[in-house]
Amino acid sequence: MSAVETIKLNSHGLKGSLPLQLVEPTPQFNEEGKQLLKFHGIYQQTNRDVRGRQNQQFSFMIRSRLPGGKLTAEQYLVHDAIADTFGQGDLRLTTRQAIQLHGIIKSDLRPTLKKLNEALVTTLNACGDVNRNVMACPAPFGDPIRQQLQEYADKIAAHLSPRTTAYHEIWLQDDNGQSVKQTFETEEVVEPIYGKVYLPRKFKIALAFAGDNCTDIFTNDIGLVGLSNEANQTVHGFNVYVGGGLALTHTKEQTLSLLAQPLGYVPAAQMIDVVEKIVLVQRDFGDRTDRRHARMKYLVNDWGIETFRAKVEAYLGYDIAAIQPMPALDADDHLGWHEQLDGHWFYGLFVENGRVKDVGKRQIRSGLRAIISQFKPNVILTGQQNIIMSGFTTAQKAEVNRLMLFYGLQTIDTISNIRRYAMACPALPTCSLAVSEAERVLPRLIDEIEQDMAALGLANERINLRMTGCPNGCARPFVADIGIVGRSGTKYNLSLGGNIEGTRLNTVYKELVEFGDLRGEIYRVLAAYQGHAEPQERLGDWVNRVGLAQVSHLAEQVHYSLELPLQASIPVLV
Repeated sequence: MSAVETIKLNSHGLKGSLPLQLVEPTPQFNEEGKQLLKFHGIYQQTNRDVRGRQNQQFSFMIRSRLPGGKLTAEQYLVHDAIADTFGQGDLRLTTRQAIQLHGIIKSDLRPTLKKLNEALVTTLNACGDVNRNVMACPAPFGDPIRQQLQEYADKIAAHLSPRTTAYHEIWLQDDNGQSVKQTFETEEVVEPIYGKVYLPRKFKIALAFAGDNCTDIFTNDIGLVGLSNEANQTVHGFNVYVGGGLALTHTKEQTLSLLAQPLGYVPAAQMIDVVEKIVLVQRDFGDRTDRRHARMKYLVNDWGIETFRAKVEAYLGYDIAAIQPMPALDADDHLGWHEQLDGHWFYGLFVENGRVKDVGKRQIRSGLRAIISQFKPNVILTGQQNIIMSGFTTAQKAEVNRLMLFYGLQTIDTISNIRRYAMACPALPTCSLAVSEAERVLPRLIDEIEQDMAALGLANERINLRMTGCPNGCARPFVADIGIVGRSGTKYNLSLGGNIEGTRLNTVYKELVEFGDLRGEIYRVLAAYQGHAEPQERLGDWVNRVGLAQVSHLAEQVHYSLELPLQASIPVLV
């Protein structure tokens, strides 16, 4: 087994030496503790802007587990308050409908988790080799189908939650400083689904509303599309897809980005059973020797979908039916004002790269706090790093609009399409896996691409661009029209040919592109697309129709001369 497997095996239900290390007068945990913390929703991080091992500044990121991204107003405000009390003064909305708190020091871990749990928010299995946050369509239209999908997300999350009491023992104490639950080292920790060593690697599940793939289900270990009976507005079953996952390692050809493959149709009453058995097959047969080969996508890919299905059916004791017809998938980000079936309204607010922070005239954190404190809306996070507030009356809309204007919040009529559909991961300075910048540099690059698209007459095109600081792909760049993935320092791989529906992988177009050259490379591609695409043909479709070689040939013919006030390092081609 790999070293991490040994740590899990000897952890006595994810406890290990965490209780002892927590009270040690050091700013960090050792390697064993660092690995086990992830199961509790905690990542140990260093400030990589500070150079030198002797100057390392340790802090922790805490991720809340929020099935379907839903919170009450009070739960959101607790996160907001913790950001000041224990964090670095901002929130991070993730691409999996969760909230991350950054900059927490070791001595504040326990009080932070206590505050969250008092608000009925847990961080258990938000990270680690278990099922992580279950995604679901966030749009609160009030229709029964979406409500049922949210309920199924809750059921899956509860069913696959670890049974260990370590989380309560370590982090949650009563007023006398005693753990709210007590066990002894000799007690056997029983995990009916995960066993003693949990899963070989992280596991992700997402549910989609038929016709709307806003949760990118094909990038998940299990993707579920809810199919409904229009007559009685009931989810009768799910089309199930398995084996998705995007993370890979540069220069390691045995690592792959893969989309989930169709497993079959499952009646709603059997869905939890089928999901569990898929997890058990991964638990029993996933690779525990090489963590690069440990995700379920490799098991499905190595076995083939037919063999994988047969193994799941053997665990179930019954057969899985064939995939049923369903509507073609789009991907709605649910931004702007939308009326709910009960006559109330919800508003989807754009949050650039998910960072909730006050910067200059754009006081997004203060604005959200003001609106949520005053109106107490339900809060739902989206898979595009945005936030939905629901339950406003028609009379309240004007005041909400006024507050958004007052705090400088960006409405959909003030942002370009290229910015609206862009995403980036946090990357540097805190992520230990990042090899390049992402969140801190993407807004500047988008500023420049906005100008170019306007000049080319492409401002209204629906193109999604996603950027990550490493090939783990947390912002899902490998399914985007334009994917930018950190390769080394200021160099990136540029990929083309995905789509906004998340149903197609893109392909590397150029490797090791300097950040300063990205604008020029993207401009040439856009100009070639503008000049040679068929009417109504979208960028990713055009790239796949003509092929990358032809895209490159056409792009090389592009000559342009633009004023480049934002980044003089990009050459002017004549």
